[in-house]
Amino acid sequence: MRLWRWMVCLIPSLLSAGEWSGYAELQGRYFPQDAAYENQSDHLISLVFQPEYYQRWDNGNQSLLVVPFFRWDSEDEERTHGDIRELIWTYAGNRWEAQAGVGKVFWGVTEALHLVDTINQTDLVENPDGEQKLGQPLIKLSLERDWGIVDFYTLIGFRERSFPAEEGRLRSHPPVDQDHAEYESDREERHLDFALRWSHYIGDWDIGLAHFNGTSRDPLLIPRISNRGEISLIPFYEQMRQTSLDLQATKGDWLWKLEAIHRSIDSGSYNAATGGFEYTLVGIADTDMDLGLLGEYLYDDRGDDATTPFQNDIFIGFRLTANDVDGSELLAGVIKDMDEDSWMFNLEASRRIGSDWKTSAQIRLWSDIAEQDPLYSLRRDDYAELTLTRFF
Repeated sequence: MRLWRWMVCLIPSLLSAGEWSGYAELQGRYFPQDAAYENQSDHLISLVFQPEYYQRWDNGNQSLLVVPFFRWDSEDEERTHGDIRELIWTYAGNRWEAQAGVGKVFWGVTEALHLVDTINQTDLVENPDGEQKLGQPLIKLSLERDWGIVDFYTLIGFRERSFPAEEGRLRSHPPVDQDHAEYESDREERHLDFALRWSHYIGDWDIGLAHFNGTSRDPLLIPRISNRGEISLIPFYEQMRQTSLDLQATKGDWLWKLEAIHRSIDSGSYNAATGGFEYTLVGIADTDMDLGLLGEYLYDDRGDDATTPFQNDIFIGFRLTANDVDGSELLAGVIKDMDEDSWMFNLEASRRIGSDWKTSAQIRLWSDIAEQDPLYSLRRDDYAELTLTRFF
C-alpha cells in the first residue's frame, strides 16, 4: 500500500517535470480503381495520435524519451494498431554513450531504397514504401574516437512485420497469415541479435560499415493450404549475416550516394546495391527555391530469383524545396523496371499552416506490373492520400 501511494505521487511529479510534444493526425485515402479482391473499400479514413515525452536530469547526462503511437483505421483491422516507437533511456559519458529500452535506429543515404537499414522492423500497414518502423528492444553502446564512432547493438526480442488484413487495400495475394509465422531459430522471437557499426567522415566523404547477425527482418512468404482449402502466405523468418556499406560524398552541389550489402543465409548468399546522385540547383529562376535532381540504380544479383521487386531498376526524380516560412516541399519520382514494362510513381508534398498545423499529400501509382513481379498484387491499388496534422 505504501509503494502504491509512492508511485501515485511520483508519476505526476515525473511527468510534469519533463517536456511534452507530439501530434494528432487525420488521414484519408482514395483508391480510384475497383479493388482486385472482395470486401475491399475504395476509401478509408484513419486517425493517429503520437505523443512524445522527454526528460533530462543528472546535469543533462541522463535522459528518457517515450514515444507511443496509436492508429485507428476505418477499413483495415490490422492497420488499427498501437506501438511503442521509442522508450529509451540514455546515459552520455565522456566520449561514450549507453542506451537501453525500445529505440529506433536509421542507417542509409539513398532515396529510393534503404538496403542497409536493418535494425528496426518495417511497419508495413503504415505505408507500402517501408519507411515506417516498429520500435526495437535494444541495448546500445557508442564509443567516440578520433578515428570514428563505433556502435554496438544487442537486440533483445524480435518484432514481426505487420501486414494489411484480408479486407485491407495494398495487401498481397494470397493474404498473409501473421498468426502462424515460423522461424528458422528454435528460439523464435526470443533470439538475441547483434550488430556492429563504424561511421566516420574523411574530407567530403561520410562512411558507414556495419555487420548484423540475427533474424532477418524480411520474411519469406511461403504458400500454405489450410484445412478449409484456403491458401495463405506464412511468414518465415530466416537467420542471416549481413555486411553493409553506406557511403555519401559531398562535392559542391553534388551528393554521390551508395548502399551495398552482402547477405548470407543457410540457402546461399547474394549481393545488392543502390547508388546514384542528387544534384541541387540553388535559387532557380532567381527565387529562393532549390531544385534537387535525383538518379539511382537498384541492383540485386539474384535477378529473377530475388524476393524484392527492385533487382534491375532505375529511379529518377526531383525534390523542390521552397525555402519559405511554411516549409513547402515537393518530392516526385518514378522507379522503372529495366527487365519489364512496369513502373511505379510516387509524389509527396507538404506545407505548414501556421506554427501548429501541417498538410501533406501523396499520390502513388503502379503501371503495367508483370504477373511474376512481387508488386503484382498492388496493380489496382493506385491511391491518393491527404493528411492534416496538428502538432502540440
